[in-house]
Amino acid sequence: METANMAYRICSRCLMDTSDPDIFFDEAGVCNHCYDYQQRIKDKKYLSKKEPGAIDRLVQQIKGEGKRKKYDCIVGVSGGVDSTYTMYKVKQLGLRPLAVHLDNGWDSELAVDNVKKFLKQLDIDLHTLVLDWEEFKALQLAFLKASTPDSEIPSDHAIVASLYRAADEYGIRFILSGHNTATEGGGVAAWSQGHYDWGYIKGIYKLFTGKNLKKFPHIGVRNFIKWAVFQRIKFIPILDYFEYDKKVAIATIEKKLGWRNYGSKHYESIYTRFYQGYILVKKFGYDKKRLHLSALIWSGQLTREEAEKQMGEIDYPQAVQTQDKEFVVKKLGIPMQEFDAIIHAQPKDFYDYPSYKKIFYRHEWLIKMYYHFKRS
Repeated sequence: METANMAYRICSRCLMDTSDPDIFFDEAGVCNHCYDYQQRIKDKKYLSKKEPGAIDRLVQQIKGEGKRKKYDCIVGVSGGVDSTYTMYKVKQLGLRPLAVHLDNGWDSELAVDNVKKFLKQLDIDLHTLVLDWEEFKALQLAFLKASTPDSEIPSDHAIVASLYRAADEYGIRFILSGHNTATEGGGVAAWSQGHYDWGYIKGIYKLFTGKNLKKFPHIGVRNFIKWAVFQRIKFIPILDYFEYDKKVAIATIEKKLGWRNYGSKHYESIYTRFYQGYILVKKFGYDKKRLHLSALIWSGQLTREEAEKQMGEIDYPQAVQTQDKEFVVKKLGIPMQEFDAIIHAQPKDFYDYPSYKKIFYRHEWLIKMYYHFKRS
């Protein structure tokens, strides 16, 4: 296998390239991400067609445990494709979901409208957790100043924590996630890691603000043990139980629920759109669209040629980037000059800062515990 310490190179099968500094290729030019995806598919025994009747048994278990409750499961919703289609399928299965949404202050009007439409048409109740804006704004700024390529970690972490909190509050054991192997079957450690690492998140905040996080919903060791171990709250990637095709999902929710498309993956959030489409590309040279399209190649939903064509399409026009930049900088409450200085600052990574993961690696007996938390 050839390592990434080389001139620019792209995989012969997918679109992953040496913008991932840890990528490597075999003799045929196939990258490690292609092989990793195949292993993940192999490990998921409950995937459609691999374990007949798995979805029926799961539904019966959820219904049985939620028999005397108003809701028998929780589904996180954002207004995006995956969460909307998840809710549609969950209702088709005859389950009684509670929709949970994290309001971090960055929802686009289109995303809000999409959520309102399907909640009304599917007759689903909504539980919303609104983040304390001043504290969250300071946390996002801290991550930007840290110069790591993972400033979406605070939102991702808070979303998972909000789902656990809601499950705890309503006495529900099953959280049905829209995460799916077909379209999200990969990751790049150099691009982003530490999503469940509370030590990393609170450490970044403390370092750049001099304060402690007080209101931010989080998953620390104590509440994780409470939720996942004692209460046995379980995350289930429900879309993995079906043949999940992105094009079919979009067509279905457009026709059945009046859902409207917002562009690229995760662009239902203004900040995410700007972060992925502008900051990551300009400051770090990463384009997550490359990974998203590669996942569709791996799952057989796109040919490499189709993916290459979509990679070349402009889905974030310059005019929208300029508009988003002005909006984001103003909402964060910093001068444009300070933001530009952040963009031009030397990039750093996860390992430049304190984290639980770094502590655990000093003590071999803690490594397994860390990865148990990370996967849950």
